[in-house]
Amino acid sequence: MKKISLKLKLTLLYTFFMALLTCAALAILFSLSSREMLSSTQTRLENRVQESVEFIALRNGEIRIDSDFYSVVRDVYLSLYDSDMYFMYGRIPHGFTQQPELADGEIRTIRDGNREWYVYDMSYRLSEDRTVYVRGITSITDAEESFTVTVRFALVLLPLMVLATAVIGYRFTRRTLAPVRQITDTVRQIRADADLSRRIGFEEVKRNGRPMPDDGGSDEETGERRKKGDEIYILGRTFDEMLEELEEVFRREQQFTSDASHELRTPVSVIMAQCDAMLAEGNSLTEEQRDQIGLIQRKARGMADMISQLLFLSRADQGRQPLNKERINISELTEMIAEEQQMLADADGRGIHIETQICPEIWADVDETFYIRMLVNLISNALRYSRENGLVEVSLVQDGDAFTGSVRDYGQGIVADAQPHIWERFYRAEASRTDGSHAGLGLSMVKWIAEAHGGSVSVESEEGQGSTFSFCIPAGENNF
Repeated sequence: MKKISLKLKLTLLYTFFMALLTCAALAILFSLSSREMLSSTQTRLENRVQESVEFIALRNGEIRIDSDFYSVVRDVYLSLYDSDMYFMYGRIPHGFTQQPELADGEIRTIRDGNREWYVYDMSYRLSEDRTVYVRGITSITDAEESFTVTVRFALVLLPLMVLATAVIGYRFTRRTLAPVRQITDTVRQIRADADLSRRIGFEEVKRNGRPMPDDGGSDEETGERRKKGDEIYILGRTFDEMLEELEEVFRREQQFTSDASHELRTPVSVIMAQCDAMLAEGNSLTEEQRDQIGLIQRKARGMADMISQLLFLSRADQGRQPLNKERINISELTEMIAEEQQMLADADGRGIHIETQICPEIWADVDETFYIRMLVNLISNALRYSRENGLVEVSLVQDGDAFTGSVRDYGQGIVADAQPHIWERFYRAEASRTDGSHAGLGLSMVKWIAEAHGGSVSVESEEGQGSTFSFCIPAGENNF
């Protein structure tokens, strides 16, 4: 399962907490509103009943009722009773069928079927010997239904609010993390191109993805703000400073390697020349002295090869190792290299045979010298790690607009843990894999040559079963 991105994680977290807070706020609000609604209904009922006495008058011994007494105001129905519970005037709401006893100044809750009602009675003294009762009735169920509609409407809006929160949160998070993506892309480019000269290059502090506006302050104040910036900006600046230091360190290392290699070439050449001269003296040397001088000569040649390889890689790192491509027959060149390596294998006396499977007439634009060096390194490695009387297979085939080659041996193989590191300079696998006669630079050169031609190189190996090194290189515009 693909890992969830940081943007999505932050969006989900932000949306979850916003939805949680919204639900909690709505729950508290609805709880308080429900109680407030009932309290407000009771207050309306009391006020309406108390106001209704203005519509009742006693004239010439008769009760006169104003027409407003019959009006239903704020869902409150009014009715007038005498002290004997006799209905005189007013209106009874539809669905209210009960006739509860009079209870002066008390609000009661009456259930009638599936509905609930508030009933409030208030006595009103018309004269010294005549008292009437005003009854107010209002529906609790209607008020609750009205509140339920509001609750349902809020629940319908809640998912839309959550969705809007998620969209806004995602856009805000993406914009906030845009500098992080820029840092990541820069790091990937550096890893892909091995180019430490690249920089993240935050030119100015940004807020919400937009350049921070100039508020009219002095240039010094504005510059100070931009110099400080937010945490991500500071991270980018720190990363750029680290890259500058690393680039300088690597530049010094490359320069040192180049200078040291140049300086070592002369004394090594002198050593080799003196060894040749001493060995040419003939009988003046004892057998032991000749063996010792021969050992010095072999080590000096190894040093010369290592210095040559170091110079090659140093120039490559500094971009001073150009390719001189030309159109050549790769099939014939590969066959020639295999034959030369077979001669060296025969001279070694280990009985190793090189077998070729080369597709004819493969033409490509390559640097001949570099291609020869790459293939020689691969075949010589295969010969070095093959068993006596073993077999080395060299193949070359067409592969669309590219050509693919491989060198396979049936020797010791490479352990799985070591395979990712074999392309590193000076890396050596376990002692059983090396005889100490090489410095571990050959495969680094192979990798650089393949990639410099726009191709790639890979390895498949199983310990004790042998290894297969493969390379794939574009053939150029006029392929095959």
